[in-house]
Amino acid sequence: MKKIFFVLLLILSANAKLFADVINIDHFIVKENPFAEREVAIVAVDSLENIREDVDGLFSFTINGFEEQMRFEKGTAFYHRKLDKSSFFYVKHINDNGTHAMLYYIYKQDGGLKPIKVSWALLLGIPLGLVLLGYLFKRFIAIILIVFCIFLFFNYQNGLSISTFLESIVNGLKGVFGG
Repeated sequence: MKKIFFVLLLILSANAKLFADVINIDHFIVKENPFAEREVAIVAVDSLENIREDVDGLFSFTINGFEEQMRFEKGTAFYHRKLDKSSFFYVKHINDNGTHAMLYYIYKQDGGLKPIKVSWALLLGIPLGLVLLGYLFKRFIAIILIVFCIFLFFNYQNGLSISTFLESIVNGLKGVFGG
């Protein structure tokens, strides 16, 4: 009788392990790593940006086009690559709930790093605004073209490629239209 009870208990505990909840990271933010200089951390958060301390383990992220296995402990994973200058930081995570991507501009200042989230609407709005100004004020078209070239050069110099630029806009539009 004890053996049967033990076997049933073993089967139930194995069955409970099979139906355990899968942890998905649907929202994350990038912060300065408080333990290392010139490094950042990726923090798993909920929709209200509270840290999700239940996130532990290895998760696959694409950071600036490179596949990275990030080890989360209590909702935080550290990206152990030093950032020498201010640059764009594109982080993408794909899970069962879809693709989740964020574009940040990591501003390097004297005391450390300051991540600034870049909205897809801003990425789309600046070129569209310049085109609209060029259309409205044809006299200033040369100045607007120069400003547009400076905008493209700034993005390129800080690591934002055209493909990342377009992917950020497409992901933002998918989020708006529920795609």
